[in-house]
Amino acid sequence: MVTTLREARAEARILREQGDFARALSVYHHILQAVPLDYEVRTLVADALVEAGARDAAGQIYRTVAIHDIRAGHPLPALVAGQALVKLGYPIDDIEALLVQTYASGSPYLARFAIRPAPVDPNTKFESGSGAPPKSLQHAAEQAQRAALDLSVYVGYQEQYHPLPFLSELTQESFVAVARALAILRLKDGQLVMRQGDVGDSLFLVASGELRVFVETPQGPRDVARLFENTLFGEMALITGQPRTASVAVVGEADIIEVRKSALLQIMLSVPAVRDALDRFSRERLIKNLLQTSPLFAPFTKSQQGELLRHFEGHEMEAGVDVITEGEPGKGLFLILSGEVDVITGAKGPSPVKLARLKSGDMFGEMSLVTDQPTTATVRAAAPTTVLFLAREYVERLAEAVPEVGAYFEELAMNRARDNTLRRDEGAVPTEAIDVDLSDIVPV
Repeated sequence: MVTTLREARAEARILREQGDFARALSVYHHILQAVPLDYEVRTLVADALVEAGARDAAGQIYRTVAIHDIRAGHPLPALVAGQALVKLGYPIDDIEALLVQTYASGSPYLARFAIRPAPVDPNTKFESGSGAPPKSLQHAAEQAQRAALDLSVYVGYQEQYHPLPFLSELTQESFVAVARALAILRLKDGQLVMRQGDVGDSLFLVASGELRVFVETPQGPRDVARLFENTLFGEMALITGQPRTASVAVVGEADIIEVRKSALLQIMLSVPAVRDALDRFSRERLIKNLLQTSPLFAPFTKSQQGELLRHFEGHEMEAGVDVITEGEPGKGLFLILSGEVDVITGAKGPSPVKLARLKSGDMFGEMSLVTDQPTTATVRAAAPTTVLFLAREYVERLAEAVPEVGAYFEELAMNRARDNTLRRDEGAVPTEAIDVDLSDIVPV
């Protein structure tokens, strides 16, 4: 009978939940015989051995797998195996040393364009075997352990490795500090990693398994993506402080590495370099998201986007600082990288009106450029905010040279003027954030 890797793993998972460790280990043994390159199932063998009480045998597999995974280009599963060893009471100094030497910032083994080995396709088909019951738990455990420790199918290791998201931004000292503070989530089918609408205070990395990303719609949940090993997700809500825009749930089983904001803040007190790495990582992710979502950059190739971005200046604004003052000549175009700003008319008068609150990814300053008139509102930072500024002269040359950009500015200014007029005429100060026409470029 033909089965798939996904189905075989699911069968073993159910058997473990039922306490039938002998048959579960027998299934894992058969998987390794049929698909010996499935490195993820080797950790599952160790997990089953722990549940069956064979802690020493499990510890041997975890250590072997961790060192192998680091050398084979799978450092995140190695982190999972390392933490499992710590829970069993085994030291992992050698594993940590190898991990940071290979993947920390400045490592000679890191290369931006190195090959990133992919996990085995869960839909891989193979013969399911005879289905005969194992002779005993001890026999099944010994067979599965030997198969998990047999790495002869791997003929050699690569010389360079792809950097890890965020973690490879860290120095060796910082890497160790963060690695020891990571939370490893070992989740089962259907469990939620994060929920749409929740406030985000963590970012996540997929160490193994499969996740589905879905959004709630009036017609019910709609899948939008699948995530696998080495994928980073959830960082935008952590960086911007905005609610999660999608839910993420486990398919089958998965190991997730959680980087909590509270843990990072604690580490920064003793290892200041972590703050610099997080700031650099956050800015790069925000800019990358901006390039992918803002219509301003849509007409350009990636190289042209990078060239355009180099003309922007970055500015940090504390809450309460006016970025634009009503009545002054327009200085240029502003893009919000992170934080929030309020658009206020009559800010210095007795009855100011808040027209809108703009967030990460939103643009402002375009109206005075298009109309060649003084600014019609004050834009004030509502929270610590980072903006990218493009000077008026460059914006004018850009709009003239690229018709699509000029048309986009004109439409944006027209819509903004219409909305501002409607809100100003109502004369009420909204108590909540207002949806504006720029909402389609807020990062997902």
